[in-house]
Amino acid sequence: MTQNTQELLSSFHKRIESMLQLATSEWQRMPPEQLAAKPAPDKWSTAQCLEHLNIYGRHYLPAMEKAIRAAERCGSEPAKTFRAGWLGAYFTKLMLPQPGGSLKLKMKSPKDAVPSESPDAAAMLAEFIDQQERMLLLLTAAQAVNLTTVRVPTSLSPWIRLRLGDTLGFVVAHLERHVLQASRACELCQKGGYNFSLSHPHQG
Repeated sequence: MTQNTQELLSSFHKRIESMLQLATSEWQRMPPEQLAAKPAPDKWSTAQCLEHLNIYGRHYLPAMEKAIRAAERCGSEPAKTFRAGWLGAYFTKLMLPQPGGSLKLKMKSPKDAVPSESPDAAAMLAEFIDQQERMLLLLTAAQAVNLTTVRVPTSLSPWIRLRLGDTLGFVVAHLERHVLQASRACELCQKGGYNFSLSHPHQG
């Protein structure tokens, strides 16, 4: 599907702003114990979801920034439209939550992207906020280059490179997937009656 470049980047910008707003207006007001609480033994906590996202951000943010800077030096110019590649579209579709908020299918994370058992919740949230602020700056910088010709290596392999527009789409969809998971973890822990000041489920 061909999309207007400016409209696409504007959509990404609004979606990142929405997630950043959630982190700064809600999660920052919560005690770290609440962010660290698991809704079930086999489910990730909000802090674990954030660590997982931060792991991906540590690869994709500098990779996209490097690709954009290199493209600017080579005189890359923006195109009016962007058409997703088949692989980029496939990856994005796998990640993107459904309109009702459900996830199309569950996927096992790569070993190097699995969060630790008890990450520092405050540190993970601070890094997540910093990464989303960098994403907004990156989206502004992306307006000056061609989203199709600029290629970014994936976290799977440096030999697998996606179009910049596809990489942005995948990263935003992946963020939305796990921000939704993180929000649900918070909600489930609240409904479960956790006493976060004591860091264990409330009894009776």
